[in-house]
Amino acid sequence: MAAIELEGLTKDYGEVVANDSVTFTVETGEIFGFLGPNGAGKTTTIRMLLGFIAPTSGTARVLGRDVREEDSLLEAKRRIGYLSDEPGFDEQMTGTDILDLHASIKGESRRDELLELFDPPVERRVREYSQGNARKLGIVTAFMHDPDLVILDEPTNGLDPLMRQRFADFLRAERRQGVTVFFSSHNLSEVRRLCDRVGIIRDGRLVTIEPVDALLRRSGKVIRIRSVDPIPAGVLELEGVHDLETSVSDGDEGGDPTAAFTECVFTFTGDINTVLERLTDYELIDLSIEEAPLEDVFMRFYGGEEDV
Repeated sequence: MAAIELEGLTKDYGEVVANDSVTFTVETGEIFGFLGPNGAGKTTTIRMLLGFIAPTSGTARVLGRDVREEDSLLEAKRRIGYLSDEPGFDEQMTGTDILDLHASIKGESRRDELLELFDPPVERRVREYSQGNARKLGIVTAFMHDPDLVILDEPTNGLDPLMRQRFADFLRAERRQGVTVFFSSHNLSEVRRLCDRVGIIRDGRLVTIEPVDALLRRSGKVIRIRSVDPIPAGVLELEGVHDLETSVSDGDEGGDPTAAFTECVFTFTGDINTVLERLTDYELIDLSIEEAPLEDVFMRFYGGEEDV
C-alpha cells in the first residue's frame, strides 16, 4: 500500500487555484521531495494531506485513510509526524512544556533518544529560541511518537551545517526502518543527499515526477573558471553549456597587472569530464563546481521566470 496517494487534488480559492488536479503517489519507505518556487502550492498540498483545509475537488489518502473523512484521518494522524515551515510554538512555554503537551496527545517513546541527538535547549522558554533551536524542537516533536509517515515543510531552515548533516543521517536511518518521509525543500543539495524521487509543482500544477538522479542530471552544475589567458569561446561551445558569461579582471586592488585573469561562469548539464578535457591546454588559476540554484532549474526546465 502506498503511504500517500493524491488523485486530482484541487484547491480553488476563486482568484487563485493553489492546487490544480494534482495526482501522484508516495511509496511506503521512500523519501520523497516536493519542490517548487514560493507560492507554487507545496504548503497547500501539505495542509490538505493533514486535513487542515478541505480540497475543492479530488481526493488524497494518507496511510490508506481518506483526507476528507475526519474520523478516519484522525486515526491515521496518530501514526503521522508533522513539522510546519513555521512551527508556531507558544513562546511563553519552555521546550519541556511543549514536549509534555505533544506527549500527552500522541506519545513520547523516542523522546529521550531524539533530545540527545538534536539537543534543543528545552529548559528555556521558546521566546528565547533562535530559528535553529525552534527547528530542532520541532524535529523532536515530529518524530517522538515513532510515526510511520513524516511530513516536513522546509525542515532544515535555520539549522547549521553540522545539524543539517546530522538530520540527513537520521532521515536515512529512518528510511532503513521503513519510515516514509515527504518533505518540501528549496535546497537542491539537500534533495541530492536524501531523496529517492522528487515531484516538481509550479503554479499549482504538478510538472513532473522524477528519480532524483534524473533531476540532478537535468539541473546541472555551476562551473566557474579563472584562467591566466582568455579561453576562446569555441572551447566552451559544448552541448549542455547554458548562460555562459565571460569577464576580465585587469589586476588586483593594488593594480598589479600580473594578477589579471579571465573568468568564465556557466551552468553545465553534461559530463563534467568533457569540460575538463577541453581545458587541458590552458593555465587555470581556479576552477569551482557547485550545485545549480534550484530557482535556475525551475526557470530553465519547468517554466518561465515569472513568480520565481
